[in-house]
Amino acid sequence: MIRQLSAMPDLVRRLLVDVETEVVEYKEAKSNYSLDKLGRYFSALGNEANLRHAECGWLLLGVTNKREICGTHWYQEEQMPSVGLRKLKHDVAEFTNERNTFEEIYEFEMEGKRVIAFQIPPAPFASPITWKGEPWSRENESLKGMPRFKLEAIYGQSRPDWSRQIAYEARYEDLDPEAIDYACKRFVNKFEESQPVLKSLSQEELLRKMEFIIHDHITNAALVLLGKPESAVFLEGAQPRITWTLYDSTGATVAYEHFDPPFILQVDKVLGKIRNEKFRYFDREDTLFPTEGYRYTVEVIRELLHNTIAHQDYRLSGKVNVLEYEDRLVFKNEGMFIPGTIEAVLAVGYKPPYIRNTLLTNAMHKAGMIDQNTIGIRNVYDIQRKRLLPLPTYELDEPGRVSVTVFGRVLNEDYSRLLAEDHDLGMDLVFLLDMVQKGLPITKAQARALRDAGLVEGRYPKLSISSKVAGAIGAHKEYVKRRGLDAEICKELILKVLATSPCSRAEIIAAIDHALPQDLSLKQKQEHVSYLLKSLKRDGKIALEGNTSGSVWKLIERDGN
Repeated sequence: MIRQLSAMPDLVRRLLVDVETEVVEYKEAKSNYSLDKLGRYFSALGNEANLRHAECGWLLLGVTNKREICGTHWYQEEQMPSVGLRKLKHDVAEFTNERNTFEEIYEFEMEGKRVIAFQIPPAPFASPITWKGEPWSRENESLKGMPRFKLEAIYGQSRPDWSRQIAYEARYEDLDPEAIDYACKRFVNKFEESQPVLKSLSQEELLRKMEFIIHDHITNAALVLLGKPESAVFLEGAQPRITWTLYDSTGATVAYEHFDPPFILQVDKVLGKIRNEKFRYFDREDTLFPTEGYRYTVEVIRELLHNTIAHQDYRLSGKVNVLEYEDRLVFKNEGMFIPGTIEAVLAVGYKPPYIRNTLLTNAMHKAGMIDQNTIGIRNVYDIQRKRLLPLPTYELDEPGRVSVTVFGRVLNEDYSRLLAEDHDLGMDLVFLLDMVQKGLPITKAQARALRDAGLVEGRYPKLSISSKVAGAIGAHKEYVKRRGLDAEICKELILKVLATSPCSRAEIIAAIDHALPQDLSLKQKQEHVSYLLKSLKRDGKIALEGNTSGSVWKLIERDGN
């Protein structure tokens, strides 16, 4: 409930007198308060409000821990006239799941001092609020990462299933006859061996078995998978749609097409739009003849497309997007990524905390569209690995949206072959190596795991294939290019350069640039060469001559030379 600004001083007085501290926090914030702290308290207080069935949580700035009004000058208009407190709603939503943000922000005076009150809504049923991917909670006066028992308490709450909701205005006639026939045949073919009775049931009875119809009413799931295109009007604002878009090498749109329900028939039409051309690559050292294959396997396309349909948050009224570029496919759907990270999904034995569209997912499983054991994503990773192609890339930075990129070309044939042929290498290390191959950031702990396995080297975060791996795959040239030549060799090159004539440091860098690691910045190259020059000077082989701005390095003449 939004409060009147005039009522806020009395509300704060009541909070200061008697309140559960887990849903209210006081901070002095006399002149400053970080956005990161604000976000963590938003997550913690929202989660505690959910668990304690509170109407909301409160974060009060300008109040001491002793519950005394001290006032705050943070985010005052005269300090930030072009910003204002309202922008904080957007700033917080950028880093929370499902773009959760403050219900309201109040700015008022008490005892002649400025107070800011943030009204925080409770976390939604069965979905803890996260800040930058992590759920937070309160433990007495402390802010802590959410413990497992609290997470389980929230995840265990009753979660409404949008796909199970009844579309009361829809009738059986609003379903597409061809889609009904196709779904029923797939259901019977899949389960007739274990349930022979299915062959004797009518189509309407089969739809009840698949839960598309509940007590003679049509469900939202039925309209998404089996409904006629015009039947979307019964979904109360949701607009199920798949859009395929083709881009050229410059990123300009070449063609596009929309696909409306029934989705069970549309997925093959989307597949037919994708230009799945053949390409050649070398996967063996003992032949001069390349292997020929399609850029994408049908299984990978179907799995990812079906996943977007099953896990789309239709309440957001967005659409599923299939973006086709010259060398990759991108699948996008609305709704937060429930597992949190792709690493969690790839872990052996992973089970999701919940399923967004339970009935729709069950129905798609019964129709043979998806796997119900949550191993579909891992299958896609295994397929890409065996085909020597880069692993899929999940981009989860955009709140409330999942983006998956599948590559249709080899980034590095030798490196990809190593990933495919080393069967002793676990998927966890394959995943991290693939990130290094793509130049994506990894944590220090992940880098340590790769380094301990002898797979990478270099100073974090600029990692490269280790010499061990480079030797194993015949990538010596690329290895030298990335890591650079040995320091002793570089010193010899410097001596050869100076044997011709004295040179400045900049001239020396230019002369031996080919021997330096390619990923060093100019400043890093300058520092590295300076180290080499000082080392040669200590050895009595070279000397610096001239003033600071025009100094040059020269060889030291020795008797008999």
